[in-house]
Amino acid sequence: MEKVINLIEQGTVNLPKLLLLNYKNLKITSDELIIIIYLLNENDIFNPKKIADDLCLSMPDVLEIISNLQEKGVLAISVRKNNNLREDYIDFTNLYNKLAFLVINEDVVKDDEKKENLFDCFEKEFARTLSPVEYELINGWKEIGYSEEIITLALKEAVFNGVSNLRYIDKILYEWKRKGINTKEDVEKNKQNFQNKNNKKIENKELIDYDWLNANEE
Repeated sequence: MEKVINLIEQGTVNLPKLLLLNYKNLKITSDELIIIIYLLNENDIFNPKKIADDLCLSMPDVLEIISNLQEKGVLAISVRKNNNLREDYIDFTNLYNKLAFLVINEDVVKDDEKKENLFDCFEKEFARTLSPVEYELINGWKEIGYSEEIITLALKEAVFNGVSNLRYIDKILYEWKRKGINTKEDVEKNKQNFQNKNNKKIENKELIDYDWLNANEE
């Protein structure tokens, strides 16, 4: 969380884009978003008159928007002394925290969706709900390094062969790993090699079975 906040504060992350993608999740209106982006590109001194002049807004509108953003916990106004003068400053700490939380939470959701999609794929192919033991076994494959792509391909291979149990798929994955098959391209290449060998065997068998003695001459 702290690392993400630092990246946002340092400008490593495209902050305006991040805001545009997430402002609705922060319950921010489009007018409030404009004010925030404006303030992020200015110095942190709060000068409502300058904001109103630059954005062609009235002072009451600016003060109302700033007040709303404070209530939503997006920004705060702090007072500092500068050469014995009190000045108001914009503090975006809360905004950075909220955006960092959204970024991290989005990554977690994406990971969960990947898991759900993989499990859904199994349940769809098996036409039934997976048992807790089966869930653990599928997770186990991922933990030892099998990619979701190769697991899905092994599932399809098993279903193609009329088998719908995880132990059979486990054997496929083991054999593929032993042969160095790790991608879809590797699977296709292995199938093609197998098909070529079978075709060669069939050709050889036809030559052996041919009745050369009784064959009619043309």
